[in-house]
Amino acid sequence: MIEEWNKIPVFAKAIEIQQLVRNLVEAIEHTDIEFNKDIEAEMIKNNIDYLSKNALIIPAKIAGALSSNIPYAIKMENATIIRKAAREISTDLTGIEMHGYKDVEYLNFLRQEIEEFRVLFAEWVKSFNPWDYIIDRWGLFNPPGVNYDDHDPDDDLPNKK
Repeated sequence: MIEEWNKIPVFAKAIEIQQLVRNLVEAIEHTDIEFNKDIEAEMIKNNIDYLSKNALIIPAKIAGALSSNIPYAIKMENATIIRKAAREISTDLTGIEMHGYKDVEYLNFLRQEIEEFRVLFAEWVKSFNPWDYIIDRWGLFNPPGVNYDDHDPDDDLPNKK
């Protein structure tokens, strides 16, 4: 499965970002950033933790959305989580820079990779078929004209739980 996913540009870029983040975290952990207060050390530790977690979330949620039997609402939910994770990576890079990490070129390179990912991601999301749906009872990801409280004809099928 992973070999097939790697052929999909948005997934391949997500894996690249994951590796870049892993390398950045190692570099930060071996740097000599000086802190004036314990709170600063805790803040950069949180930046690193969030950076790592978000880099793991992105390819996992892409893989989940690539399943052919996933309805539109679930694909869009995954897309929302992916977007949030990518944006938080950018935010954490700013936090790491603000705390004195000197290798700004690497941070900027990772920002550029996130921007390239954003374009691939936007094109990928455009490929989602909004008419391959189940009614989203939360009302977030229904196609135009479908409401969260509409009757679902599938509810009338026998043996429907």
